[in-house]
Amino acid sequence: MFRIFPSSWKSFKRYVVLALYETFADLRAESRRTYVGYLWWIIDPIASMFVYYLIFEVIFDRGIENFAVFLFVGLIPWRWLQTSLIGGANSILHARGVMLQVYLPKAIFPSVTFLTNTAKFLSIFVLLVVLLAVLGFPVGAPHLALPALLAVHGLFIAGCTLVASALTPFFPDLRMVLENLVRLWFFLSGIFYSVSDLSPRLEGWFRLNPMATVIESYREVVMYGRWPDLPALAAVAVVAVCLNLVGLGILGRFDYVYPRLSP
Repeated sequence: MFRIFPSSWKSFKRYVVLALYETFADLRAESRRTYVGYLWWIIDPIASMFVYYLIFEVIFDRGIENFAVFLFVGLIPWRWLQTSLIGGANSILHARGVMLQVYLPKAIFPSVTFLTNTAKFLSIFVLLVVLLAVLGFPVGAPHLALPALLAVHGLFIAGCTLVASALTPFFPDLRMVLENLVRLWFFLSGIFYSVSDLSPRLEGWFRLNPMATVIESYREVVMYGRWPDLPALAAVAVVAVCLNLVGLGILGRFDYVYPRLSP
């Protein structure tokens, strides 16, 4: 038999505290690796936005109103997924030395990666929402949906990260495959275009992508002041719960196998 969760509440609390401590340590260490420190979390996505704006608006003339904002609102949620997924996939492999010295539930390693990137995302997202309000984008009752939207989005990312981290130690080449799949996923998530502008046949297929629903929901709320598609978000939440259970199940099943795998 194997356990998905710690055997006692005391153990669970101890592991949560450890994960939070490691998250804080990672954030401090990362800020010290650059001259501008924490400001790089804001500068980096803005720089990416300008590159994509130049390509898709200036060169290809997408013709979407407020395209810079449209693009930024899509890029920020996407980066939360991308950095958590790619970093989390390698987290258990990189922690082999620690695993050989002390026992820790393997879910801690991808969880720290996820929490670190969540802290970065939230700091940028709060600034984005405030900036859009200052610029005159509508603020109203639909903004009350943001906590639920953030929770669904975060739960989905956590599930993807757990599954990737659980499988990568058995299939090391999955790291390279995953990077290419994430790159393809990036272009299929409606970051540079609105999924509703596609033909009805293509739109149906694109809406099977949970990230397309999530990104469109962020735009509906913070750009247009409209309620997101709640049934669609509920479907994403169901997928997210299933991914988390699968990821935790695999990690629990092979908890004592990971340290013995070849690096």
